[in-house]
Formats: sequence, C-alpha cells, structure tokens
Amino acid sequence: MSKMSTQVVGPEAAGVDPARLDVLLRRVRLEVEHGPLSSVQVAVARHGKLAAFETIGDSKPDLRYILQSVGRGVVAGIVWKLIGEGVLDTSERVADIIPEFGTNGKEVVTVHQVLTHTAGFPFAPLGYPKMLDRSQRLEAFGRWKLSYEPGAQFQYHLTSAAWIIGELVERRTGLDFSQYLRQEIAEPLGLTLETKVPEARQQETISWPVAIDRTSDDQEVDPWGPWYLAKADILAAGEPSHSMVGTAADVALFYQALFTSGLWTPEAVAEGSRTHNSAAAAGEKLYGGSDIVTHMALFCTVTGDSPGDWMPRTASPTTFGSGGAPCQMGFIDPESGVSFAFLTNGYPMSGYDYTPAGRNRLITIGDLAGDLIR
Repeated sequence: MSKMSTQVVGPEAAGVDPARLDVLLRRVRLEVEHGPLSSVQVAVARHGKLAAFETIGDSKPDLRYILQSVGRGVVAGIVWKLIGEGVLDTSERVADIIPEFGTNGKEVVTVHQVLTHTAGFPFAPLGYPKMLDRSQRLEAFGRWKLSYEPGAQFQYHLTSAAWIIGELVERRTGLDFSQYLRQEIAEPLGLTLETKVPEARQQETISWPVAIDRTSDDQEVDPWGPWYLAKADILAAGEPSHSMVGTAADVALFYQALFTSGLWTPEAVAEGSRTHNSAAAAGEKLYGGSDIVTHMALFCTVTGDSPGDWMPRTASPTTFGSGGAPCQMGFIDPESGVSFAFLTNGYPMSGYDYTPAGRNRLITIGDLAGDLIR
C-alpha cells in the first residue's frame, strides 16, 4: 500500500488532454469570477496522480470543504473495504450486529437495504445533542419505526442510514467511524478527510459556508438540511455521511485509491460500485426525491443509462460517485480512470441550488469533467 501523492503532475503526466482540461478549468473559474459562488475547489486525477488542483475565490488550497452528500462516496468505500476483508456481509441483518436496532419491525432490515436506501426508515430522527452520546444513539435506534416495509421503496435515508453504518463499523472493528476513517483510510493514504472536527479547529481549517443569495443582514438561512449540517456543533458531532470535510484533491485521490492503493480488493470495489437497484427516489425534491431513475450501488450512485444532474453524461455508464449540496460532486469513471471533484462553500439560503443556473452548473461542469480523454 502506498500513499497518494498530492503533488500536481499536470495533465500530460496524468494522461489527461491538456486542451480539454483547460476548457473545464476555465468554465469552473467562471462560477466565481463571473458567477455567484464565493469560492470553489476542483481536482482532476488519473493513474493515481493529480492532473489539476485549483482553489478559486475566497479560500486557500489547504482549507477543506464540508462535503455534505459527496461524503457518501467515502462512506461507501469504507463499507466496501470491510466487505472485501470479510468483516461485513450485505446479507446480514442489522439487528444481528446491533441488537438495540431490532425493534418495531426493523428486525428484518438487512445491511444491503441500509446501503441502498431501501431500509424503510428514511427520516428516523436523531437530533443534537443526543447524537453526541453513543448510548443515546442506540436508544434512538430502538425507538425508530418503519415508514414502509423494508425493501419496498427507494428513498434517501438522509442521515439515518449513515448513523447505522457508523455503528456497524464500530461493532465490527472496535473503532468509531471517525477513528476508522483517520487510522485506516486518511492517514495511510496521506489524505485530510476527517469527521468530528473539533470546533476549536474548524475556523482555521475549513472554508466555511457563505449565503450567496442573501440580500439583507436580517435574512435567515433555512435552519435544516445543509445549513443544519454546517453548524459548528453539528459538524463536531460527526454525522458520518454529511459532516465529513476534505479538499477536492482528497476526494479525487480517494476515488483513485479504490483502484490503485491496494487497500481494497478489486472484487469488493466491483461489487460495491455496480448497480444494485434502479428506481426513481421517492419523497420531496428537497430531500432527494426525483422522477428520474437513479442507479444505486452500495451507498453511492452509478451513471448507468440515466445520469441525472449529478453525474456526467459524457463518461461511461460505469461511472460512480455522489453529488451533494449545494451543488458539489465527486466521481470516477473506471473505464477512463479519470476522477473528479468539485466543491464550493457558496450556499443558497435554502441550502440546495435547484435554480436553472445551478442545474446548468452541475450538468456543464460534470459533462466537461467526464470528457477529458481524447
């Protein structure tokens, strides 16, 4: 196993078309220089090397961004590693690993259903400060009730699935999720991915969210959704799949590491990144609901034949990754070997940018990133 180099080698050394990369980077810069975003960070990698890593706007290269749902790709990778090591099996029932969870009809829920957002408890509550204490988290697991029969419906489990995954990691490894991420993933790979960032270290290490559409000082942001997860105390609490921080280089190199570092078995990555179910996500648009079919792998999405707005149309159907609020994305195309990350700290007051301009930003930048090889 070798660490991932954060040195930018340039497009030629990484096997990326310089002219196409230039078009992509110029398009990204427009979002700050002539657009609404306060700052963006972008990275492109191939063959385990960084072809580009830029920070544009009011930020610095060493500052990390709150990944929001982009962090699901890293959570997925952690689960795949455990599967490859024989530590976890997707056919297991969650209650057999976490007995406290096995109440109110949840006894039948499988690990696979949790990873594919079909477990039946999409809005199971776990608020602050209860999330800080493991015993209170376990008590909350026991109180959770099903909204529908497990396996009957695909609906994003926005935070509930990640809390279960975090406990699965701890039961099977003896390390809590933040420790496992640090000791088994980030430090061995030389990356700065982190959860549970103490409040005392947040201001100096994180590019903090900025409301890009606020027109007066008395306007308040939506207290839930992405802005809730961006609060200092919530970020320090370490909800696994949204409160993770990292740079765009961290994200792009993490996806490279799945194939080049030796930490993962090829079989586990292949199984984890294939399509396991395809359906339109139920629920309101604000919470991930859509009329477009999503192809779910094990806790991330696959482009398939319907990439949606969060995945590139120009890459292969096997491309996988995860998009996140407000308009962030991270993915890798296993066929071309190109991985990409686009992060920003520019948030609409609603938390999500569903404007036509926001949608065009995702589609245009994602498609340019998916087309970097001649």
